Amino acid sequence: MTNNYIDRFKEYSTKQVVNLILKGVSNSSDENLIRMTYLAQKLTPAHKKEIEMIRHLFETKAPAYRLAKKVLTEIDSNIREHLVSSFIIKYLLLGPRVRSEYTRKQGVPSPATIVISPTMRCNLRCKGCYAGDYSKKDDLPFEYIDKVVTEAKEMGTYFFTISGGEAFVRSDMLDIYKKHNDAAFMIYTNGTFIDKIMARKLVELGNIAPAISVEGFEAETDERREKGVWKKVMEAMDNLKEAGAVFGFSGTPTRYNTEIIYSDELIQHLVSKGCTFGWYFTYIPIGKIPDTSLMQTPKQRLYGWRRVHYLRSQYPIMIGDFWNDGAYVGGCIAGGRSYLHVNVKGDYEPCVFTHCATHNVRDTSLKEVLDSPLFAKIRECQKRSTFTDNWMRPCMIIDHPEIFREVKEFVHPDLTHPNAGSIFSEKIQSHLEKYAREYGKISQPFWNHVYELNKGIPKTIPRKISEIDKMIRELKEEESVELSGNRK
Repeated sequence: MTNNYIDRFKEYSTKQVVNLILKGVSNSSDENLIRMTYLAQKLTPAHKKEIEMIRHLFETKAPAYRLAKKVLTEIDSNIREHLVSSFIIKYLLLGPRVRSEYTRKQGVPSPATIVISPTMRCNLRCKGCYAGDYSKKDDLPFEYIDKVVTEAKEMGTYFFTISGGEAFVRSDMLDIYKKHNDAAFMIYTNGTFIDKIMARKLVELGNIAPAISVEGFEAETDERREKGVWKKVMEAMDNLKEAGAVFGFSGTPTRYNTEIIYSDELIQHLVSKGCTFGWYFTYIPIGKIPDTSLMQTPKQRLYGWRRVHYLRSQYPIMIGDFWNDGAYVGGCIAGGRSYLHVNVKGDYEPCVFTHCATHNVRDTSLKEVLDSPLFAKIRECQKRSTFTDNWMRPCMIIDHPEIFREVKEFVHPDLTHPNAGSIFSEKIQSHLEKYAREYGKISQPFWNHVYELNKGIPKTIPRKISEIDKMIRELKEEESVELSGNRK
């Protein structure tokens, strides 16, 4: 009882401090904001490092600071309230401590987030998408979605990602978001269901942030999705911005759109439409009809790595890259280490892109699956030097395909999607092994320079794929000069 009271008091006091800072961001001068951070440190000493980081953003007027100013003056007050209580307090500030304590007591990790695919139905048929032809009877029942969220919150997980399929084909998902209004939900969507009425519903719920898929501008988006989708996406963003919602974009870099999807022009446009965050997910050959020809080349992927760092430094938008940001999350996060996926059948998959499972939500608790041989084997592999010697290569599918084969042979999991076994075919494995070797060779020097030796990001900011060679030469020349200096 006493501990519960103390926890509630900590949450209350932290919320008051965060509210004070956020109110100041939108109303106070920069000087007063900086003074306010010192007061915040005294009131919540447990968050000293986080507040020091916030103060640095204020002092440097970094893009993240400009983003905070922009968001807090434009979003609806209900969204702001949930942003504070669900995402900032429960997830960012108090969440790590709660999850760490759960792990210490229970001996299994508490994921930072869980991805749930409540349906695989979709009104579009995008090239390369792993969503196939499904009907309503294939949807994951409401009770099991509720079960996962409830069990996860007991572990300290208050942030959920909703994927699919197209999540907005299910109106009852709004009841999930309402029931669990103390949690935050990011929803990957094609945007075509977000009219003015839906945008207002999302704001009234307050705890939802849509991530709308784009492939570039109109030509690229309509070519992969279908004609007219780009205009519907732009209308959805206009509806969300007008309603005061928080929303962002999701992009899939492929061999054919890499330059445009990481371009200044696209990010400038999406920021002007109201996007406050964005996610990149490189194409990998999974699904019913996997196509290795759609994969980025190793140089294109390195191009994306450099461009993401540049875009974050220039524009008021939070951008994450699921593969290229491996260095910031300690490599692969699958197998429950930081996240897992509950697919439409209720299967617990180690990752959204890893289509295999040994347990199902219908007869297994979240704690049990985190302790299962499949998940434990993956976490054990994540500790090997194979992974840790270069976290720019975090993935056991495209960066270390031999590890994925080892996991499959060790556990013999069930395959969970039609044609999921094609990833292990000789043709695709041969392609992935060649790709992994080539990307390992060109990325390793950058891993050593930027992350191991902390010597900073390369000066070259490529606008064309061809300029990657210049960036590679630049690094070699710098290393040569340093080596020459050391010899002297």
